Amino acid sequence: MLHAALLALSLVLALTGRAAAQGGFAAYPPLAPDYSSIKVFDNQGRYVGRLLSEKRYWATIDRIPSFLQKAVVAVEDARFYEHGGIDIRGIARALVKDVVKGKMVEGGSTITQQLIKNKYLSGAKTIERKLDEARLAMDFEKKYTKKQILEMYFNEIYYGNGAWGIVQAARIYFDKNPEDLTEAECALLAGVPKNPGRYNPLGKGANVTRRRDVVLKRMVDLNIITPRQKQRLRTQRVTFMPSGQAPQYLAHIRAKLMERYGAEVIEQGGLEVTAALDLNLQKQAEQALAEGVKRISPHLQGALVCLDPATGDVLAAVGGVGVTKGSYNRAFSAKRQPGSAIKPLIYAAALEKGITAGSIWSDAPVAYDRGNNQVWKPQNYGREQYGELSLRRALAYSSNVVTVKVLEAIGVPYFADFAGKMGLPLRAQNGLSLALGTDEVTLNDLVQAYTPLATGGMHSEGRTIIRIYDHRRHAWTENPPIVAPTLAPATAFVTTQMLKDVMTYGTAKSLRKFSQQHPAAGKTGTTDDYRDAWFVGYTPQVITGVWVGYDKPRPGGRGFTGGAVAAPIWERFMRRAVAARPAVDFPRPDAVVSVAIDPVTGYLATAECPKKHDEFYIAGTEPTRYCPKHGGGEAVPVPAPPAPQQ
Repeated sequence: MLHAALLALSLVLALTGRAAAQGGFAAYPPLAPDYSSIKVFDNQGRYVGRLLSEKRYWATIDRIPSFLQKAVVAVEDARFYEHGGIDIRGIARALVKDVVKGKMVEGGSTITQQLIKNKYLSGAKTIERKLDEARLAMDFEKKYTKKQILEMYFNEIYYGNGAWGIVQAARIYFDKNPEDLTEAECALLAGVPKNPGRYNPLGKGANVTRRRDVVLKRMVDLNIITPRQKQRLRTQRVTFMPSGQAPQYLAHIRAKLMERYGAEVIEQGGLEVTAALDLNLQKQAEQALAEGVKRISPHLQGALVCLDPATGDVLAAVGGVGVTKGSYNRAFSAKRQPGSAIKPLIYAAALEKGITAGSIWSDAPVAYDRGNNQVWKPQNYGREQYGELSLRRALAYSSNVVTVKVLEAIGVPYFADFAGKMGLPLRAQNGLSLALGTDEVTLNDLVQAYTPLATGGMHSEGRTIIRIYDHRRHAWTENPPIVAPTLAPATAFVTTQMLKDVMTYGTAKSLRKFSQQHPAAGKTGTTDDYRDAWFVGYTPQVITGVWVGYDKPRPGGRGFTGGAVAAPIWERFMRRAVAARPAVDFPRPDAVVSVAIDPVTGYLATAECPKKHDEFYIAGTEPTRYCPKHGGGEAVPVPAPPAPQQ
């Protein structure tokens, strides 16, 4: 142990000797004089949080308020300017406490010793460590002036909440540079090093106030301030910077700023960012996701993304349950198989190819040769078979077999290109298995791919930053929405009408009541082995996607489906999201016609057809023959009724 202590001492002597010879001891870059943090506000101007530099900077002693220096010396080491690194009186007092308590406690350390412990040694409370600390402290006193030691102390000491040194402390708690701190703020900070977790300004108010009073009383006892000054400082109001909200949304904005301006933008600061975020919706999203996921299992995770489909504005984004700023963001980064949530894009692509919602398909089993004597037989969820059914019903029931057949009919390369235009890059080499959502996507990308369905064909790129104000240049930079036509309006409308059925009698029929109150469409997604549960749904004004699963993918068990797991979370959030919005329906384009058909055959209905259904078609694709099963033949299509007024 002694050998190790001497070795450490030799190393420090060598380091400090070089520092003294070079005439500098600052361990970090000098603090710029005009730094201010990047502040983020939501789309209503409400404060969200700050983007702070994570680097450490050095404040010279002349930038540290004299009042703070005096306060720290008073409460931590009143004989600082008299001793040579260790305070014999302080050590004696500490030894008495050790004897009384029957164990070794922290005490008797001078400011120099505290600096040594923070900079070079561990926090172990042992005789050996205290001896090392004392030796190094005495050596420091020979190498540096008191002013230099105090400067190093302020730049090395811990102030809680990740704040190392006075620069970070002033920024985190007061959004200031050290020289701008008031005396009342200094009194609070002076008490923190004793116990940073307990006495930092964001700690329990009673503890923080009590510790500040100890500092002020000590300053009165040493005649540094008068009792009247003490009373004035006790009553002076101090405002702390509030803790940041939506930590992962802020982290995403941070990444976007660095992508746009370079990594140094955070260090330069001076920006005011207006985010697309709706802070109220963000809080509701966090609550809905946390409550919904934990109701199923405390080990599950989830994500939620909510967009304004017209602009792509990300109104809320939650990257997980119990998240912090640096935690994994499942909303933007996690790639998982979307399962059946990919099907609306396949059916939209089919409509563009001339296939209709009323066309009849068979979900009889089919086998595909994969080569090497391997055969692939896609199965429906639960292995049920519906026989002959319309494309509309196939989507509502989420038929895997029919979807594979539709993808085969339109061609995998065509669909991969189509999905790419919708903002969802897929790999054509996955083949027909793309129909089952085997290619991995992020929740954010999947939600964006649905925007053309909600907007009548316009794809909206996700936007988290609306505008930026640069305080140095006194100039605004706008970040306009990126919206482009990617889908025929008629295709978007007919696909949406099909997806409405998902929420009335299909795989998300639990949302029937919601869809009756607020016209909505959506699709569930469940991977083949129940590892991922999805639901993406939309009204004309809001689109939201939810994913639930385990971080380390594993089956959730039978019943772990998009309809049972993700859809209830979606509804809980969406009821709040649309509460203040008018319940309007999706406008029908002129290029869409509606005709009465026999849903069993897909032909125009005759008077003898036992069942009739009004079906939507892209003009020119509607049936021209009456149902042959019930006496039909060639006929002129029924004209579309006038579009409803919005």
